Amino acid sequence: MRLVIAALSATVVWSVPASAQTSASDCVGNNLIDALPSETRAHLRNAVEDVPYHRGLLWRATKDDQHMTLIGTYHFPDPRHDATMARLQAPLRDAALVMVEAGPDEEARLAEALAEDPSLTVITDGPTLPERLTTQEWQALSEAMAERGTPAVITSKLRPWFVSMMLGISPCMLRGINADGGVHGLDSMLIERADAMDVPVRALEPWDTVFSLFGDLTAEQEEDMIRATLPAAQYADNYAVTLTEAYFDADVWTIWEFGRFDAYENSGLSKAEVDEQMALTQTMLMDARNESWIAPLEQAAAEAAEQGRGVVAGFGALHLPGERGVLRLLQQNGWTIERLDE
Repeated sequence: MRLVIAALSATVVWSVPASAQTSASDCVGNNLIDALPSETRAHLRNAVEDVPYHRGLLWRATKDDQHMTLIGTYHFPDPRHDATMARLQAPLRDAALVMVEAGPDEEARLAEALAEDPSLTVITDGPTLPERLTTQEWQALSEAMAERGTPAVITSKLRPWFVSMMLGISPCMLRGINADGGVHGLDSMLIERADAMDVPVRALEPWDTVFSLFGDLTAEQEEDMIRATLPAAQYADNYAVTLTEAYFDADVWTIWEFGRFDAYENSGLSKAEVDEQMALTQTMLMDARNESWIAPLEQAAAEAAEQGRGVVAGFGALHLPGERGVLRLLQQNGWTIERLDE
C-alpha cells in the first residue's frame, strides 16, 4: 500500500490548489464506528474477535538465535507516531537491517517511471471512465475526484485501480501530502531514523509491485473497485478519522471489517458482491504480498543473527493479522510471536 500512496504522491497531488494546503494532522471528522447502532457494533466485534493477531501494532518474533521486531505502520503523518518511534529506539540500536515495503530507492524509481510513462496510471486506449460507468456513477466520481484536486477531464482517463486507491484517501490527507511535499508517515520516520543511525534499509518488494497487483483484473472487476469505494469517498474525512483512531487503539482488523460493513450499507452492491470485492482486494493487496515477504524477512533475520543482531520491519498494519497475515505465516514457520504493545 505504501507504493500505491507513493504513486499517488508522485503523480496527482500537484493538482491540489496551494491555497487549500493543510497538514494531515489538521483533518477533523467523526468516528463512524462510534456512531454505529449497538447491534451493528456487536456484529463488527464478532467478525473480528476470532481473527489471529487482530489487535496490536508492535511485535517480536523469535526463532532459535534469530529475532525480528515487527511494527504495523500507518502511512500518513500523526504526532502520535513519536511515541511509537521512542519504543523502537532500542530495537533500532540492535538492528542490522531495517525492512520496509518501499525504500527511498524504490520510491525514486517509481517516480522516474511515472514521469517517463504516463500510461502506467492513464488509459491510453479503449473506453474512458465516463463510458464505462453509469451517468450517476460518473457524476459522483467526478465530484469526489474534484474534491481531491483532480478535474473531470483528467479523472476520465485514469486507470480504475488508481482512481479507487485515490478515493480511499481523504481530501484533507491529500492536501497534507501536497503541503508536506510527500508522504511522511511512520514508514518515512522509520527510514529517516535508520538512516540517522547508519542502519541499512532494504525493501520487501520491487518498485513496480503496485502495477503488477492489478494487471489480471477484468473490466468488470476494475469498475466494481470504483463502485465499492465511491460511497465512502463522500465522507472520507470522517472515514480517515475513524480508521486513524482504530489504528492508534491497535484495533487493526476492525479497520478492515468496518470497511466491509460500511460497503454493505452504502455501496449499492449486494452483500455477495461486497464480499467478492473484499476477498479480491485482500488477496491482491495483502495475502499474496504477505506470503512473498516471508522469505526476505527470514533471510534478513538469519543474516542479522550471524552478527548477533536483529531486524526491524515496518509495513502497513493490515499485513499483520489474519490466517494469511505475516504473524501467522511466521508462526507456521516455527517463529514464536510476542506482542510488545499491550
